[in-house]
Amino acid sequence: MSATGFLRVLAVDDEPPALDELAYHLRADPRVARLHTAGDATEALRLLRDGDVDVVFLDIRMPGLDGMELARVLRRFARPPAIVFVTAYDDGAVDAFDLGATDYVRKPVRAERLAESLRRVIGSRVVPSHPAALARAEEDPTIPIELAGTTRMLPRSAVRWVEAQGDYARLHTAEGSHLVRVSLATLAERWADAGFVRVHRSYLVQLKLIAELRLVNSGYVVVIDGTELPVSRRHTRELKDKLVRAAKQDWNR
Repeated sequence: MSATGFLRVLAVDDEPPALDELAYHLRADPRVARLHTAGDATEALRLLRDGDVDVVFLDIRMPGLDGMELARVLRRFARPPAIVFVTAYDDGAVDAFDLGATDYVRKPVRAERLAESLRRVIGSRVVPSHPAALARAEEDPTIPIELAGTTRMLPRSAVRWVEAQGDYARLHTAEGSHLVRVSLATLAERWADAGFVRVHRSYLVQLKLIAELRLVNSGYVVVIDGTELPVSRRHTRELKDKLVRAAKQDWNR
């Protein structure tokens, strides 16, 4: 961030009309002190080599090095800029936030939505500067969800269980549920270290939130927040073992 507290921004998009529109909205925001634009990843890297940038607004689908690949390169910088993906597609949202993206904006861009992104960038680069705060942010990543045309950030810790719905997954929280375009298998793999366990081909649950493992006529169910979720036969023994290990760890604390 510049000494005045305003942002040095780089916008990257291979489509000139989209890049012009993005640049127009960013220049109009008083928090943007300096704006550079690039039509591809190669030009973006050249600009980044020549000067510091606080945030990169980055299209995903570009020829050559695409936005995801460029973001992986930027993560290796000694002082990596914040990343805001700007795209017409929603199928890269989970991958984007696995890369530590600050925001994920859908095209066509709106001035108020970009203003919200800049607010998040400022918050992410000023507030979590303490190492402990950074560690908490890494331990509890956010998931982009769509609510009435607005993308909101849902902390993973708010998810109680996940239900498969075709190529999508429904994230259940204490307040409601949200549909995201990612498979249950993908979330099961990525969230295993965060305590989520597969109990059924259609359900992924947070282990520590299981209140009961109950035998019913058709087999076992787990109870979370008063809701019964089926446990498939193939997952029953592994789930019992994990519950026992978790209980032993609690006793030994």
